[in-house]
Amino acid sequence: EVLLRMHSVGICGSDVHYWQHGRIGDFVVKNPMVLGHEASGTVVKVGSGVTHLKPGDRVAIEPGVPREMDEFCKTGRYNLSPTIFFCATPPDDGNLCRYYKHSASYCYKLPDNVTFEEGALIEPLSVGIHACKRAGVTLGSKVFVSGSGPIGLVNVIVAKMMGAAVVVVTDLSAPRLQKAKEVGADFTIQVKNETPQEVASKVESVLGCMPEITVECTGVQACIQAGIYATRSGGTLVLVGLGPEMVTVPIVNAAVREVDVRGIFRYCNTWPVAIALLASKRINVKPLVTHRFPLEKALEAFETTKRGEGVKVMLKCDPTDLSP
Repeated sequence: EVLLRMHSVGICGSDVHYWQHGRIGDFVVKNPMVLGHEASGTVVKVGSGVTHLKPGDRVAIEPGVPREMDEFCKTGRYNLSPTIFFCATPPDDGNLCRYYKHSASYCYKLPDNVTFEEGALIEPLSVGIHACKRAGVTLGSKVFVSGSGPIGLVNVIVAKMMGAAVVVVTDLSAPRLQKAKEVGADFTIQVKNETPQEVASKVESVLGCMPEITVECTGVQACIQAGIYATRSGGTLVLVGLGPEMVTVPIVNAAVREVDVRGIFRYCNTWPVAIALLASKRINVKPLVTHRFPLEKALEAFETTKRGEGVKVMLKCDPTDLSP
């Protein structure tokens, strides 16, 4: 294990949800819990068995650590391990604090040209990497990303990086769609009160064809329905956003057209990939951060996120260093 002095911690929708509702699905907050799971910091102390890190190293933290070497770990899908430790998922504490202890194997050294803030953004970025891999995005893919919040935006960034020829994004909010354009979306569609079928046909008309891949980042029933209708026969719909447990969807439409519906659970094996992309400047995640607060103003930061202002809100845990 290593002891870290925390630097940058991003606020996620799930943090806000636990704060407001005390649960997400089967994960229920029963005791006080520290929030935060998008984080970077500096190594202060290392355990006796740690060789790849030393005090002073800047690191990005992968929040999910398997507790045992089970079948999921053996096959490289450790995110599915039922006993995994995960920051800020009850009963496990997160890392929105000054000092934090974590498994050394899940702390990744940041190159000098990657900032602490970029290090913290690797967590949401990883959701995009994992989703686009599960979707099979490849050279020339035509991709529809539903939802333009932080997770929609990282999927736009990653899909373009993985060779998508065209990416179209839908959202209710014009400012969020403007942000999608900024990070590389080719087309944006502001949804007002269209039916799911109408949304699907708008997507088809701007692309000139139906997309082979849809990445659904809202969890809203109507959006999942639109995702099924929009996806080309033989294509893939990846469900990233999570909404109510039971959702009514046109599953027969998907079945008879051989549209594969896939889920994702967080990510695995993404930190080295993300660090390589950030260090080589192949991707730019800096536009995602719109607000910064010192740890003392955490409540204000959470309120800002809750109101849906900006994109990514960052908390600075080190009072002496408010740099990115």
